[in-house]
Amino acid sequence: MFPKPLLAASFEPLVLAMLANGPTYGYEIIQRVQDLSQGRIAWTANRLYPLLHDLENRGLATASWRHVDSGPGRKYYDLTAKGEKALAKAKHDWLDLSAILASLWGPALRPAL
Repeated sequence: MFPKPLLAASFEPLVLAMLANGPTYGYEIIQRVQDLSQGRIAWTANRLYPLLHDLENRGLATASWRHVDSGPGRKYYDLTAKGEKALAKAKHDWLDLSAILASLWGPALRPAL
């Protein structure tokens, strides 16, 4: 598992990046992040949905209900143009910070997940 402060700082950029891949719903985001992190990041709906609603309120994402054949409808979230700009800024900031840390720590092999 990652330290809580590091996860908290990466929460919004991770969700924005997930939404950049196209419309998706909450449970799918939870599963995809868990898969990508090989189980090292395990979000709950109670953690994710408030952020999705906040992104929607800030104009970074839109939401729409969609009918699905197997079960109840799902609320899909999609990135807006404003959200794309926020993601681009987050990427820039993370890459800058990563470069600073890499210069301080020196060359190192990336540990296996």
